[in-house]
Amino acid sequence: MSTIQKDLEKIRKEDLKALREKLGLHEFIKLLQSYSEGKGDYTEERREILKDIKIEDVQEFLREELS
Repeated sequence: MSTIQKDLEKIRKEDLKALREKLGLHEFIKLLQSYSEGKGDYTEERREILKDIKIEDVQEFLREELS
């Protein structure tokens, strides 16, 4: 395991400990149960969803939203 992975694991453990202490065991478990790793290939799905979107579409959307 690289040093960066060890550091991230240490931070993750400290963060989870702080959350457990702040929320209490019951709420902490509910929080953990609300997360999932997900499935599929996000990048490929995103490409498929956005394949027909052009930069002009985004610019027009932003103009409308910001006016």
